[in-house]
Amino acid sequence: MTLDSLRPILVMVTDPFVNVFNDHKVSPNTLSLLSLVFALFAGISYYFSVTNIVILLAALVFVLLNSFLDGIDGALARRMGCASKYGDFLDHVIDRYADVFIISGIFFGGYVSEGIGAIVIIGVLLASYLGTQAQAVGIGRVYGGLMGRADRMVIIMLATCIQIAYPLQIGAGGISYSALGWALIVIGIASHFTAIQRIWYTGRSLNESPKNK
Repeated sequence: MTLDSLRPILVMVTDPFVNVFNDHKVSPNTLSLLSLVFALFAGISYYFSVTNIVILLAALVFVLLNSFLDGIDGALARRMGCASKYGDFLDHVIDRYADVFIISGIFFGGYVSEGIGAIVIIGVLLASYLGTQAQAVGIGRVYGGLMGRADRMVIIMLATCIQIAYPLQIGAGGISYSALGWALIVIGIASHFTAIQRIWYTGRSLNESPKNK
C-alpha cells in the first residue's frame, strides 16, 4: 500500500489512544464493531448528502471515525495480548462490510451511476479477496499493490472535503463528475489494477516455490 511508508507516523498518533483504551479494558472487538456502525452511518449519510452539505460533513466525520477505529483495533489487541486468528478474521470481515456500506452509499446517492459503482465494488472486493487467498495457498497474506484500504479511505475523505468546498461537476469533453464521483472511478481503476498485481505476485511466488517444482 502506498501509505505504508507513513506507518511510523501513524503509530505515534494512534498510540496514546491505544493506551487509553487499554487502560479502560475496552475490547478490540468492540472497536471493530463500532467501526462498522460508523461505516453504516457514513453510507447512509452519503446516500442523502447530494444536496445537503451538512449531511455530507457528517459522512466525512463517520468515515474518519471508521478509519480511526479500524486503524487501532489490531494494535489494541496486540497491546492487550489477546490477538487471535478469529479477531483477525472478524476484522477483515468487518472491513469488507464497511467498504460496501461506504462505497454503496456514495454511488447509490447519485455521485456516479450504479453501473460504475458495481465495477468499483467488484474491484475493491476482488483486491481484498486475492490478498487473503494468497495466504490460503501458502504464500502468506499479500498487502502490496497500488490501492489498499487505507488509501481508499484517504481518497474518499479528501474527495469529500473537495465536494464540500466545490460541489459542482468537474470534467471536460462531455464527461464530468463531482469530486466524489471521480474518487470512486480512481478507486475502481486502482483496485482492479491492484487485483492484477496480486494475481501476478501470487503466481510468481507459487512458480518459484520449491514445493511446486
